[in-house]
Amino acid sequence: MSDTHRPLRSFGRLKSRPIKPRQAALVETRLPGLRIPTGPVDPTALMPAARETWLEIGFGGGEHMAAQAARARDVLILGAEPFQNGVASAVRHIDEQGLENVRLHDDDVRELMARLPDGSLARIYILFPDPWPKARHNKRRLVQADLVAELARLIQPGGRLRFASDVAHYVDWALERITANPAFSWTAQAAADWRVPPADHITTRYEEKRLGDCAPAFLDFVRVQPAVL
Repeated sequence: MSDTHRPLRSFGRLKSRPIKPRQAALVETRLPGLRIPTGPVDPTALMPAARETWLEIGFGGGEHMAAQAARARDVLILGAEPFQNGVASAVRHIDEQGLENVRLHDDDVRELMARLPDGSLARIYILFPDPWPKARHNKRRLVQADLVAELARLIQPGGRLRFASDVAHYVDWALERITANPAFSWTAQAAADWRVPPADHITTRYEEKRLGDCAPAFLDFVRVQPAVL
């Protein structure tokens, strides 16, 4: 993807504090083997025995991703995160838990998505993405109509998409844009369905900080129709 055609960046800083020496050593030794290869991505080649492939977009420190991978070791989990400190933390979680079913993309997820085949994913997580709260910056939010269309292309029929945020305006924003695509159906039947964390959700330290302006909301969708491209 050339710089000329690169979409607006949907994430903020790439690094904050210095990475701890142990994590830096793990990044140097383990990350090369965990990185998703360049070129077209064939999930079956990455993990031939996997029953499904999931994607976590913006995995933060990797707590949720690693915990899900530990629960479902027969599932290939792809994780994308450009924040270097978060990548270092995720590599530590992977190493400590002996996870062999996780592969990482330490850059913009949209570049990775473009290399994945149609209908290759059974589940996608977008948990607490950068809210870009100022109105003039809303165009930088990850969830836009074109991103939703790409999600629909990648998720197989019957597959799931979960969006979570503790910023009220972003929850409304995401709900409007995802339901505008007929490929997705919102599964909620009552308020508790978005107010109460799903049974399979893993709460992270970031989520517990409650940095937003509302209680966390969880929007679950099912892929029901062919993608609208």
